[in-house]
Amino acid sequence: MKTSAQDRFLNLGLSLPPAPKPLGIYKPYLIDGKYLYLSGHGPVQDDGTLIIGRVGDDMDKDQGKLAARQVGLTMLSTIVTNLGSLNSIKRVIKVLGMVGCTPDFGSHPYVINGCSELFESVWGAENGIGVRSAVGMGSLPDHIPVEIEALFELV
Repeated sequence: MKTSAQDRFLNLGLSLPPAPKPLGIYKPYLIDGKYLYLSGHGPVQDDGTLIIGRVGDDMDKDQGKLAARQVGLTMLSTIVTNLGSLNSIKRVIKVLGMVGCTPDFGSHPYVINGCSELFESVWGAENGIGVRSAVGMGSLPDHIPVEIEALFELV
């Protein structure tokens, strides 16, 4: 019997932070036909606070990668809160990862792997890895180190 995405997540032993509320005029998610669009998410912690800092200054690339994983968990929380289960997702189509970093920082893909590896763990290599961009930004909202948006195909 095939293990479901929800079961694979539970087996990881990770917890979901609270799903964030919009801080501006936008929807955190939108369903269009068989696609789920998630707006940019930040690294919300279990207590509802944000991870703050700049990669290459306040934190190193490994701390940035953990922040990206936390963004992935925040995105999963939005999915579970609004769709009921991670089993609603067929596959990851696209991830856009933005790293708030110093101008000389160059390991953007490494940082965003924190989210991509989480998605692969939940939906498997075939459905959990989509196309991706990982770019550096001079600043991100509320001084977060990572913001990620994604497109998923629904079951």
